[in-house]
Amino acid sequence: MEARNKHFFYVLECGDGSYYAGYTNDLEKRLATHQSGKGAKYTRSRGPLTLIHHESFDTKPEAMKAEYAFKQLSKAEKIVYIRTRKAERT
Repeated sequence: MEARNKHFFYVLECGDGSYYAGYTNDLEKRLATHQSGKGAKYTRSRGPLTLIHHESFDTKPEAMKAEYAFKQLSKAEKIVYIRTRKAERT
């Protein structure tokens, strides 16, 4: 997916419509862990899980700061955030 030594902030949409935000330095491995039911306790019973957003950063503190900021948003603000970032990529 992306180069090594990257740090990722990512967002999963759970089967119940809720969002789960997290940090990892290996996005593919972390997604596989979530999908296998061995990820975060929050996601274990909320499948299916869909990766709806991710951003890469050069440092762990940057990625964790983005994750924290996202978690402070309301659900409506999270939706706008994801849509805005998706539009910026295209």
